[in-house]
Amino acid sequence: MKAVLDGIRVLDFGRYIAGPYCAELLAQFGADVIRIEKLGGSEDRYTTPVTADGQGAAFFQMNCNKRGMTLNPMKPEGREVVKRLVRTADVVVANLPHPTLVEMGIDYESLKAIKEDIILTMISTFGAVGPYSERVGFDGIAQVMSGATYLGGFPGQPMKSFAPYADYGTATSAALGTLAALMARQQTGRGQVVEGALLRTALAYANGPMIEQVVLGVNREGTGNRAQNLAPADLFKTRDGAIIIQVVGQPLFERWARLVGAEEWIGDPRFASDAERGRHAALVSERAGAWCSQRTTAEALAALEAARVPAGPVLTPQQAHDDPHVQAMGVLHAIDYPGLPVPAPVVGCPVRLSETPGRITRRPPQLGEHTDAILGELGYGASDIAALRQQRVI
Repeated sequence: MKAVLDGIRVLDFGRYIAGPYCAELLAQFGADVIRIEKLGGSEDRYTTPVTADGQGAAFFQMNCNKRGMTLNPMKPEGREVVKRLVRTADVVVANLPHPTLVEMGIDYESLKAIKEDIILTMISTFGAVGPYSERVGFDGIAQVMSGATYLGGFPGQPMKSFAPYADYGTATSAALGTLAALMARQQTGRGQVVEGALLRTALAYANGPMIEQVVLGVNREGTGNRAQNLAPADLFKTRDGAIIIQVVGQPLFERWARLVGAEEWIGDPRFASDAERGRHAALVSERAGAWCSQRTTAEALAALEAARVPAGPVLTPQQAHDDPHVQAMGVLHAIDYPGLPVPAPVVGCPVRLSETPGRITRRPPQLGEHTDAILGELGYGASDIAALRQQRVI
C-alpha cells in the first residue's frame, strides 16, 4: 500500500533531537527526508558514541529512512544548492536560531521567495515571541522552567526527568503540525510556518499543577516519586528490586486495600477520595512499602495483577530491551550500520495505524552518503559535484 506521505519531500536541517525526530516521524510515514549536515557532521551524529569512529546512539534513533548529504550553505555555491533543494521540497524542518536561518537562506521569507507554498517547521527552546526568544537552550531548560522539575524532586533538591520529554514531545507536536499544514495546503494552496517550542511543550505537560497553584494557591513542594493528589502512587522497594503502584479512583483503592490487609481504611474519611488520599500519601506509601518489602518483584506484581491493581517493574535499559512484552510489541527494530558491533535496537513509530503504518525501511545515512545522488537529481553533473567538493561546499 502507498505510504501516507509518499511524494512529499522534507529537507531536514535539524540538530540534536527535536528537529531530527520530527523529520524522522515524517520519514516513517513515507516522506522523502533529506538530512543536511555540516561537512564534518552534525553534533547529534556523535552524541553517545557506540561505534569505534564515534557514531552516536541518538543519531540512529533520529535518522532512519533518511537520505543524507553534507552542505555548507554559508558559501554562495551552497546557497544555490539550498535554492535548488527548496524548489523540489514541500517542507523544511529546522531547529536553529532565527539569525542562522537567515544566514542559511532558510527563513520563511527566503523560502517563500523560492517556493510560494513551502512549509517551514521551526523549533526552538522559547518560541519566536517573548523576551527569551533569542536565547539558546535545550530540553532540560524547558523542563526546569515549567514547574515540573520543582515538583519532581524534593524540597531543596529538584530533579529533572532523565528522558528529554520536552524534546520528543515538541518533535511529535511539530510533526502533527506539519501534517496539519500539509492538509491545509491541499485546501488553500498556501504554505505556512509551523512553530514548536520546548518550553511550550513542557508547560503543556505540566499544566495541571500550574492551574491548581494559580486557582487555589496550594504551594506544593516536591515529593519525589510519590504523587500528591492520589495514593498509593509511588515507587516501592521489593526484596529484589522495585516496582511502581498507581491507584486512581475508589474501586482501585478498595481492591488495593483488601489486597494489603488495609480493609479498615475503606470508609475512613482520610482515604475517601483521591484528593484525601493524596493529602495522606506518606501514610499510604508507608503501608504499601511495607507490603512490597516482604515480597519479590515477581510475587508483588503477580498479586497486584490478580487484584487488577496497576503496577509495573522498575527496569534497567537492558531489562526493558529484554522484556517479553516489549519484544512482542514489535516496536524494536534491529538496525545494522557500518561499525556497529551488533544491530542497534531502534524504536519505530510510537503510534500504529492499522492500514497505513509508519515503517523503518532504511538504516541512517553515513555522513554525506547520498550527496552525489541528490545533487544529480538537482541537475548537477559529475564535474559540477567535483568542483563543489573541491571548494568545500559539500
